[in-house]
Amino acid sequence: SKDALARKVDPALLSQFGLFTVSTMVTGGREEYLLRPDLGRRLSEEAKRTVTERCAKSPDIQVCVGDGLSARAIEANLAKILPVIQSGCQVAGLSLGTPFYIEGCRVGAMNDIGDLVKPRVLILLIGERPGLGRADAMSAYMGFEPRSGHSDADRDVVCNIYDGGGVNPLEAGAYVIRLAQRMIAARASGVRLRLAEEKA
Repeated sequence: SKDALARKVDPALLSQFGLFTVSTMVTGGREEYLLRPDLGRRLSEEAKRTVTERCAKSPDIQVCVGDGLSARAIEANLAKILPVIQSGCQVAGLSLGTPFYIEGCRVGAMNDIGDLVKPRVLILLIGERPGLGRADAMSAYMGFEPRSGHSDADRDVVCNIYDGGGVNPLEAGAYVIRLAQRMIAARASGVRLRLAEEKA
């Protein structure tokens, strides 16, 4: 677990998918990241400028990748799930924004990204807390039109994404596209999505 928490994602993997890197307000390394989760929920001012300059605005789908609590989970799953999401968007006729990587990331960073990029659906691929001898589990957090003030109640999550006992990353990639389509159709995510689908 300690190794997974201290590890950084291989820059070659980020380069492979053309992901530029931004940081949250965490400046004191992993110790501060663990002690101050509030800082990991906010993009730094420099990150906000970079995202504003480099990202396409108002896409149907915006994909972001965050180290979270296990960079190893990103290394184990990104090369499998991201191409499925990309091809799934193409098949579904959904525009895909400019993907990027967030260092020192917590799930709440979705709100800042939503304010800046204004996607219909944001997908955050992030490493889960390592435990029980496993450090390669990733989650996909999703939100419809995320923005300041949103909480976990406004999000959906596909968790335990990994090969060999979890949710297969290829299947997870296909599922998140279907879930994104449901969000767009209902104009909602999280609790609101459940309520909208119950009424339909």
